[in-house]
Amino acid sequence: MSFRIDPRLPLTGEVRRILADEIGRAISHLETAREKPEQGLHKCRKRLKSVRALLRMVRSGDEPFCRTENECYKQVSALLAGPREATALIETVDRLADAFPEQSAGGGLDPVRERLVLRQHELHAGPGLDAAINAAVAACREGLERIDRLALPDLPEQAADILADGARATLRRAKKALDKAEARGEDEDFHNLRKAAKTHSMHLSLLGRLWPTPIKARRKAVDKLGEQLG
Repeated sequence: MSFRIDPRLPLTGEVRRILADEIGRAISHLETAREKPEQGLHKCRKRLKSVRALLRMVRSGDEPFCRTENECYKQVSALLAGPREATALIETVDRLADAFPEQSAGGGLDPVRERLVLRQHELHAGPGLDAAINAAVAACREGLERIDRLALPDLPEQAADILADGARATLRRAKKALDKAEARGEDEDFHNLRKAAKTHSMHLSLLGRLWPTPIKARRKAVDKLGEQLG
């Protein structure tokens, strides 16, 4: 199914459809993570980010539902953060080695990488990972059952206002993070800017059927920004 809102259809049905699809895929990735945690956890967390981006976009249309569900999937993502971070740190070391081959030629990063790999194995092999996956799967399945509670205005004009409100809210967060990054240059400011850019990219994807050509070009630029900030 497509991660795009069809403007010809009622907004409530479209958002419910996308939520069900993304949460269902997250559950599938969690099951994969039992045998292949490096792959499954990363893909699951990406799906959860998509779910939360969608909830942010339509929040003004049903704030109680969106606020509650966003917090739910934030907590699910937090359950998986430690095991996923263990892999991400190894990937970061590998990118550093690729980016600075001369400086890392002597194997200076090898001891760091070995310790990170050991930590990854400990996290992935222990009972904590299974417990986290079980809790995450249960929370996602409960979330699937709650989707029908979502109720958004379906008149085209009202639906358009809701989508515009959500997109603007993310752009305001991005502008705030950019201002702080320019003024202070703290790591957290750039991290928040990157998160806002990623959310904006997902919003552009959701809106892709409304203005395909300009949105495609903008999303390409936003994705490039996200990679540069990452």
